[in-house]
Amino acid sequence: MNNISGQFRKTMWDPFLIISQIIAVQTVMYFCLGLWIWIVASYIGSTKSLDYVFHYKQIHVRDFAGQFIIIIFILNALIGAIALWWLVQRTKQCMDFACTAHLIHLLCCWIYNASFPSTFSWWCLNIISLSIMCVCGEFLCMKTELQAIPLSMSSQKTAL
Repeated sequence: MNNISGQFRKTMWDPFLIISQIIAVQTVMYFCLGLWIWIVASYIGSTKSLDYVFHYKQIHVRDFAGQFIIIIFILNALIGAIALWWLVQRTKQCMDFACTAHLIHLLCCWIYNASFPSTFSWWCLNIISLSIMCVCGEFLCMKTELQAIPLSMSSQKTAL
């Protein structure tokens, strides 16, 4: 490892790595969100639809189904934090990747509905989800980054 600059990790800009991480985080988030929705929709006997993921009018507190969707999105934010910890592994980049994932979700919702999301509940939920994903992801990454680095190898014995 070339450690001339005094930094632990390579800081070279790698667009392939960044794009791969963005795609991986987004894939994990949508897969888990779809899985959560499939499980809950099966449990309550509701139809399984992409509307629960992308249709912003599905997010409300008026009935049981809307409240479940809110809970699912919040649980999925925790999954997103784990994805950041597992895939990105950098505390400084958690906010960037969390914002990127939610920006992509905004664009997907905009395209799916053919109109910009305009409900207060959709915006509140996504801001809360973004905050949870970012803070928890940073916490997990920081906890990993601050682990003690072993300075000696127990398998090698030094002879005197």
